Amino acid sequence: MTGELAIALAQTDPKVGDVAGNLALARDARAKAAKLGADLVVFSELNIAGYPPEDLVLKPAFQEACRAAVESLAADTADGGPGVIVGSPWVEAGRLHNTALLLDGGKIVAWRHKHELPNYGVFDEKRVFAAGPLPGPIVFRGVRLGLMICEDMWFPDAAECLVESGAEILVVPNGSPFETDKLDERVALGVQRVVETGLPLIYVNQIGGQDELVFDGASFVLNADRQLAAQMPAFVSDLALTKWRRNAGGWACVEGPRAKPPEKLEAIYAALVLGLRDYVTKNRFPGVILGLSGGIDSALTAAIAADALGADKVRAVMMPSRFTSQESLDDAAACAKLLGIKYDTISIVPAVNAFADMLAPALAGTKPDTTEENIQSRVRGLTLMALSNKFGHMVVSTGNKSEMSAGYATLYGDMCGGFAVLKDVYKTTVFDLSRWRNAHKPADALGPKGAVMPERVIVKPPTAELREGQTDEASLGPYSRLDAILQALVEGEGSVAAVVAKGFAEDEVRRIWRMLDLAEYKRRQAPPGVKITRRAFGRERRYPIVNGFRG
Repeated sequence: MTGELAIALAQTDPKVGDVAGNLALARDARAKAAKLGADLVVFSELNIAGYPPEDLVLKPAFQEACRAAVESLAADTADGGPGVIVGSPWVEAGRLHNTALLLDGGKIVAWRHKHELPNYGVFDEKRVFAAGPLPGPIVFRGVRLGLMICEDMWFPDAAECLVESGAEILVVPNGSPFETDKLDERVALGVQRVVETGLPLIYVNQIGGQDELVFDGASFVLNADRQLAAQMPAFVSDLALTKWRRNAGGWACVEGPRAKPPEKLEAIYAALVLGLRDYVTKNRFPGVILGLSGGIDSALTAAIAADALGADKVRAVMMPSRFTSQESLDDAAACAKLLGIKYDTISIVPAVNAFADMLAPALAGTKPDTTEENIQSRVRGLTLMALSNKFGHMVVSTGNKSEMSAGYATLYGDMCGGFAVLKDVYKTTVFDLSRWRNAHKPADALGPKGAVMPERVIVKPPTAELREGQTDEASLGPYSRLDAILQALVEGEGSVAAVVAKGFAEDEVRRIWRMLDLAEYKRRQAPPGVKITRRAFGRERRYPIVNGFRG
């Protein structure tokens, strides 16, 4: 009977649809694991297809490509090296499943289909996959492994079935997206399964950005005594060897990495960097371009871009109007210099004047209002898109969740772009992240050490500078109150009465409720952006545009 086992945890960054590339990642990880002396390599959920594949997985040609990749990887294991647990779409008896397969000795030894299919938040697996039965153990070189795929760990049934049928180690391949404080929740759920079964648990999560989602890795191992036996780093592609020993009480992990999980702001910043980096590189853009206004949102976006891609792949454009202050001009230039990014100044005054002349007959007899303000924003959007078309750089929009919630953004203006890095980041968190980045440089950041924006950018009142004397908080109210109310309405799904009960004035709550409600049509047309909260606009919070309910 086997008394020792070396299990490698492969925390990789697959690309959805790139079956050949994902197979190459798996082969490379297996080769490295072999050099470390691993007996088994465990990959994340659907790592051959990339996760989540959405409706791509319904294409028969894609299903066949994934099956061929798995069979090819299985053939590799005839070399006597490590066995592999790999994730792939799998068709059995005419039904499509989310499956984990054990490969060893040159063949596919066993497989288990995902039993619990999530159908909430960003997940809609019931649309594309059939649920598998409750799993029994699979045998790997004399050891009975209990395979549970991602959501199967969030409920007790699969783990209960496995322990009752003789499993010795629980193995959980995952595609679990980042959310603030989610690592603690995963570990807590793992502890629940360990307590219920008395078995150790291996949790392997993918990393990387996929559209709006960011996967943070942070794979871990829990022993049967509920102690954390191994912790892999967050937001890093990594391969970790864990060593296991059988004793009188069963299997225990006796050796593994012990990475320190990131603090809250560090984790959010890392998610934004990784989300932008993978969106740009996986889509093969040569770099990004953004408007740099001298304000805090664009300054933070520029810093994230420089950290994600390197300063040489970031281009910033200051587009002053007649309302742009010298302070904004100075601050934008200072930000660009601190980051070392390419910086241009293109005045929008000639274009704004041209539009005023062109529209004068049609607007005769009317007074200036937001129409004229929005023309300025749209001229800036047009300018950025022209440069993007000419040079290929993707436009990054700089708006935050507070503005997107309240509709304080201009369609086809500051909302234009291919990706919105701060889309799920409230303004108060923008301030916190800016202070944090000025004081810390992340380990994998490609940007500079030290401050990335002048202190004045952080402390001065935010303003769109579309008219004389304009400030954001004069239009929206104090951001501290706005964000607190929005979080209660958006993440909390609270009613007006419930939010008022938290200590806010009813007229203030109703005003913000109405802004949130009326801006749905804008959000429907917004670019994708990194999800960091439990209720991100787009994939997760989907409301009707035509909506007669007023609370």
